Amino acid sequence: MYSSQTETEKLSGSSVKKKLINLAHTTGLIRAGRSIWAKSLTVLNYHRIDDPYRKDFDSFKPNVSATPDDFNHQMDYLAKWFNVISMRDVLQWLDGKKELPPYAALITFDDGYLDNYTFAYPILRAHHFPGLIFLTTEHIGTDAAFYWDMAAYCFYHTQRDHLDFPDGKAESWLNQEELDQVSKKWIELMKTLPHEEKLIHVHRLPEVLGVSIPDGYFKKLMINWDQAREMQKGGIEFGAHTMHHPILTRISLDQVRAEVEGSKSRIEKELREPVLSFAYPNGQSSDLNDKIEKVVADSGIRVAFTLLNGPSSQDEVKRNPFAIRRIFISYKHSLPEYAALVSPINRYRSS
Repeated sequence: MYSSQTETEKLSGSSVKKKLINLAHTTGLIRAGRSIWAKSLTVLNYHRIDDPYRKDFDSFKPNVSATPDDFNHQMDYLAKWFNVISMRDVLQWLDGKKELPPYAALITFDDGYLDNYTFAYPILRAHHFPGLIFLTTEHIGTDAAFYWDMAAYCFYHTQRDHLDFPDGKAESWLNQEELDQVSKKWIELMKTLPHEEKLIHVHRLPEVLGVSIPDGYFKKLMINWDQAREMQKGGIEFGAHTMHHPILTRISLDQVRAEVEGSKSRIEKELREPVLSFAYPNGQSSDLNDKIEKVVADSGIRVAFTLLNGPSSQDEVKRNPFAIRRIFISYKHSLPEYAALVSPINRYRSS
């Protein structure tokens, strides 16, 4: 799922800032000092590739990273300014078997949405790019909805105009824009709750909003294992992203171990290749710690990824391959903003 940090707002919170970014992109100033970061690893984090503006889009809009057309333009930009590598390349570099090329970039996706297969995969193939998809295994090929998509569906289809939040606050809405804001606010609140308490409120939401969800509705959102195997043959690699997507600092270490090892073993069983990479759900500094990193390492994982601002220097990655930075991409990012995100400038924003 997307990070709690509102990256789009932090990057382009004013029209003046947008104009400056556009100017820097047009003039090439946005790449000033780039050579200093030639020995770096730029990891892109995508979730969904879809059109959140279509009228029938009734899942969680902030999880959309780009429309297919924008994603294609972003891949064109990477092709011009970066050397796109695979996870296998990273591991061989860490083992001292090869060097990374200058301006190395790794393209990753979280969760395992179907549009990674229908939209992103063909575009990656057209560019001859590898990619890495982190799978939340209990949602692959099933009707088990992520709570943010289930909540978005309920808010989209409800006929009601108010809701009492778990924190006691009453929220209401008069139009679609206000409804979207309340929906996002409810989902953000869920991320702050203890895991078991969150599950209770999530389970109650359809009834509270008076919405009936058709059987099998959410199965169409996620890839299945046959599609994963097809992508695997086409150069896509797969990593673990837990079984159920809990924020790992909100559950016990025993549960963390079960989530990491269960996700890893299921992917290995289905795809018949070792799983050596992992992505932390939510991925902020408060969502992982040394003990969690050790559980991940003890599972046989070799590298793990956060959602802290990138890029990373090669020295950083070697010092701690279990907290590699990734750059969160949103459908609200223009191409100039994308260029700013994948530049060293991004490291100097607050994490």
